Amino acid sequence: MIIINEPLLETVATKARQSPRKRMNHNFHTNLDDPLQRMLNWLEPDTYIRPHKHENPDKCEAFILLKGTILVLEFDETGKVISHAVLKAGSGVYGAEIAPRIFHCILPLGEASVVYEVKNGPYSPLNDKNFAPWAPKEGEEGCDAYRNQLIRQYGA
Repeated sequence: MIIINEPLLETVATKARQSPRKRMNHNFHTNLDDPLQRMLNWLEPDTYIRPHKHENPDKCEAFILLKGTILVLEFDETGKVISHAVLKAGSGVYGAEIAPRIFHCILPLGEASVVYEVKNGPYSPLNDKNFAPWAPKEGEEGCDAYRNQLIRQYGA
């Protein structure tokens, strides 16, 4: 049995705080070929996850909030936000599922946050994500401004 508890969350949090990307996954699947990828995703407040979609192979992805507050965004092919949700403990909105072939991203709002993430496998770094050409690359000039604009516009 895998138990998700405070000591595990603190271990993942410590790694996320030390990571240049300001986030960290903790995988529960033991093999990248597993048909169901399950993980914790700890997000420090200033992390940026570039909008992306999962296609060829098509994969759906689900996020269930465990701690903090996150903004979940879906985009059309041009970068226009088509749907969004704020997941927050006690708010009545705790999770979101993204269909295959839909550009999306998640962003923490004002505090460290952690989600339980489930995605179809297998995982291959060569074709897992198709990044949005209209969004700044992670670490590129403009990604902080883009993230902050999304948060200001949709994070309330």
